Amino acid sequence: MTFVRTHAARLYALAVAVLALVAHFAPELPSALVLGVVAAALGLGEAVHRMTGPTPETAPPAETADPFETGE
Repeated sequence: MTFVRTHAARLYALAVAVLALVAHFAPELPSALVLGVVAAALGLGEAVHRMTGPTPETAPPAETADPFETGE
């Protein structure tokens, strides 16, 4: 399971690439089936982003200075 956590984004990219190849080279697949798998892949992408994306502890702090302040 640590391999999946460590390489979640790479595994997701590989799965989506394989899905695109299958959809391209198997035109006899029902479009509803392909769209259902695409929707699931989009949901999985959101989960991967949440798992590998920046957390509030690692994200840079928000700038609190007023951007219109001239300093005078």
